[in-house]
Amino acid sequence: MVNYDVIVVGAGSMGMAAGYYLSLTGKKVLLLDSHNPPHDKGSHHGETRIIRHAYGEGEEYVPLALKAQELWYELERETGKQFFLKTGVLNVGKESSSSIKNIISSSKRFSLPIEIMSAEDIKDRWPGITVPSGFIGCYEPTSGVLRCEESIDAYRELAILNGVTILTNNRVTSITANAESVEVSTNSDSFIANSLILTAGAWSNQLLAMLDLELPLNPVRKTFAWFDVDEAIYGENVFPAFAFDTPNGYYYGFPSIQKAGLKVGRHDGGTTINPDEAMTTFGEEVGDQEDLTQFLINFMPSTGKLLYGKTCTYTLTPDEDFIVDLHPKHPNIAIAAGFSGHGFKFSSVIGKILSELIINRRTNENIDLFAIERFK
Repeated sequence: MVNYDVIVVGAGSMGMAAGYYLSLTGKKVLLLDSHNPPHDKGSHHGETRIIRHAYGEGEEYVPLALKAQELWYELERETGKQFFLKTGVLNVGKESSSSIKNIISSSKRFSLPIEIMSAEDIKDRWPGITVPSGFIGCYEPTSGVLRCEESIDAYRELAILNGVTILTNNRVTSITANAESVEVSTNSDSFIANSLILTAGAWSNQLLAMLDLELPLNPVRKTFAWFDVDEAIYGENVFPAFAFDTPNGYYYGFPSIQKAGLKVGRHDGGTTINPDEAMTTFGEEVGDQEDLTQFLINFMPSTGKLLYGKTCTYTLTPDEDFIVDLHPKHPNIAIAAGFSGHGFKFSSVIGKILSELIINRRTNENIDLFAIERFK
């Protein structure tokens, strides 16, 4: 049985970043994943994710978003690669929308650059958008898009260079913990470490049950798709990433990056899934294409035909805030879960926080919002 300082179970966005930051401390680290990340079985595939700083989900997220942005720039410097595209982000909704209110208030509190726009202002700036009267826009020019799978690859490469062991296609079958150590068995071997980090996405509760802990986590099926567009209207050099809070749902999307087409998805809704069962592919469920197409007809009518669609998983908490905390009975176990469809942008800083929690049992970042205790 091989001994480690820290085992990380789940080497997706949060786990891979945690592995990298642990590698900077000189610890002997093992990352385990039941697949081979980056992969299409969780929440981190699909090429791109939005990063915004003025935050519709609440002002408490802003300091973490700003720190995450610093760390994404740091990763770019470390690798010489570009992971962040400063396309700007346009949020649209009624002035009474809670997300719009949060964006405006957080921009004021943290002195973030925001341009508040009328429906006519939006149409004038971006002719590919049609916004009904009564809606406003909040445009944040310093935000943009992250290349999600490429950044996970980068963290993986750096972690390996720094001596981290990554074992893929290793499904965890048991976890046993005490005050001094944690033993993890997989379908191929058993391992022991002083500490454990669990970042297993939709599989979190299956693993937490081995540690006598259950959290209110609900994995759901989500869809997104790419549509053919005129690059002069919707290309990455002229069109922003976006989020629209509409009466029919909350939609988000991306300009056509490298001429791949306009990407759009729906943030709310979704059907509960069992992560161990094959998920239906895009188009196999009623409304997959129709829902996204109707949004584009209403708000971006110059878009063209569907090119292709994909599915992914959100793991939701009841309040849609994250879980980042130490196990209530095992302080040598850190847990990160329930990122509720808005976590990827934070994976750089969450990875760093997890490394601090597991080494120091504390972090300098404010994560009170993410405490397990709130579910009691």
